[in-house]
Amino acid sequence: MERTLSSDLIFESVEQSPKSSWVLRAASALLLWQRRIASRHQLARLDARLLADAGISEAQREAELRKPFWR
Repeated sequence: MERTLSSDLIFESVEQSPKSSWVLRAASALLLWQRRIASRHQLARLDARLLADAGISEAQREAELRKPFWR
């Protein structure tokens, strides 16, 4: 279901020192998790007509909504 740009793109041009590397990876993971939570909330609000327009079945939606935010 992830159709957005990778949060890694935000940090790819930043010079990375060994100390800041883990900070950037953690920030990238947090941004990704936040996007997943938001997109799953939006997915939960879609009605049957909008799901059909997006080409998503009810079973696919339920499977996506059952996933934890870190997956």
